[in-house]
Amino acid sequence: MNHKERMLNELPYKAWMDGLEEERMLCREKIYEYNHLHPREHQKLPEMMKELLGKTGETVNIVPPFHCDYGYNIEVGENFFANYNFLVLDVGKVLIGDNVQVAPNVAIYTAGHPLHAEMRNTGYEYGINVTIGDNVWIGGNTVILPGVTIGDNVVIGAGSVVGKDVPANMIAVGNPLRIIREITEEDRPYYYKDRTYDEESWNEIQEMLKK
Repeated sequence: MNHKERMLNELPYKAWMDGLEEERMLCREKIYEYNHLHPREHQKLPEMMKELLGKTGETVNIVPPFHCDYGYNIEVGENFFANYNFLVLDVGKVLIGDNVQVAPNVAIYTAGHPLHAEMRNTGYEYGINVTIGDNVWIGGNTVILPGVTIGDNVVIGAGSVVGKDVPANMIAVGNPLRIIREITEEDRPYYYKDRTYDEESWNEIQEMLKK
C-alpha cells in the first residue's frame, strides 16, 4: 500500500511520498486562480469549484478566499454555501450534506499528528474523516476536529471547537463543545432569539413550503 492509499484509508502516512506533494501543488494552483478571480467574473466561481472538489450539487457557493489540501477529498451536497475564509484540511474525506451553511472563518481539520514527540518527528501523520449531515448551520470561527460526525439539522454556535459527535436536531456551542438543547417545532416561528417572522415573510414561507 503506497502512502496515498494509506492516507485515504485513515492510516499513518508520509505527506511528501507517492505524488502527494505534487497533488497539493496542483490544488494550490487551482485555488490561487479561484481566490484571485476578479469580482466582476465571479459567475465563473461555481464551475471552478466543481472542477476542484470531489463532488458537489448543482448549486455550490464558496466565497473567496478558500483553502484546502487536495480538493478531491471534499464532497458537498446540493445548495452548499460557505462564507469568507473557509479552510479544509482534507487529508481525510470531508462529506457534507445538502443545504449546509458555513459562516466566515470556519476550519475543518481531518489532519493530525501523533502525541508522542519521537513518533511525531518520524514524519508520519494521519487523516480521519469528517461527516456533516443535511441542513446544518455552522457559526463563525468554528473549528471541527478529525473524526467528528455532525447530524442533520444541527446548529453549531460561533466560536465552537467541535471535538465530539453531535446528534441530529441539536444546538451545540463552546470550547469544549456542549449540547444546549434539542431544536423542536416550537422554534419554527422565530428567526432570531425571541423575534418572530413578520406576517409578510411568514406568509411567503408558508407558500414556499407547500411546493
